[in-house]
Amino acid sequence: MSWYPTGVTVVTTADRAGKPYGMTCSSLTSVALEPPTLAVCLRTDALTWRVIEQRGAFAVNLLHDDAQRAAELFASPVADRFAEVDWRPSATGLPQLAGEAFGYAECEVSGTAEVGDHTVVLGRVTRLQGGGGFPLLHRHRSYGTWLARPVANAI
Repeated sequence: MSWYPTGVTVVTTADRAGKPYGMTCSSLTSVALEPPTLAVCLRTDALTWRVIEQRGAFAVNLLHDDAQRAAELFASPVADRFAEVDWRPSATGLPQLAGEAFGYAECEVSGTAEVGDHTVVLGRVTRLQGGGGFPLLHRHRSYGTWLARPVANAI
């Protein structure tokens, strides 16, 4: 499926002591409007998923088109990823990548399902913040952005 373009996010959380955790995630979808629900698919063996499971909450940082470095950083084995980016804890303590994202959603875990080596995590959106800018996209092992143009024979 690498040929199919998708938006790039960083899913974040923090443990009870406030230590931040995060990982790059390109499998995000809106599930429902009422109640507002998102789904992310995370590696079941990922430390970030284990902390989300314990805390019961996570944030989705929608990366902007200049955030390729953050996408690569949070996909790497670097130990202290947060030392390399502009971030701050939200009012609820979840890490917000202020300098890297054009949108942000906080979620409470409302359900999970293990599928192969991943866990599908459903999150009820409790806070949503958006801004201007263009999304970072990933397709066939390369990054790009959305450049709107008319579609031929659009209805």
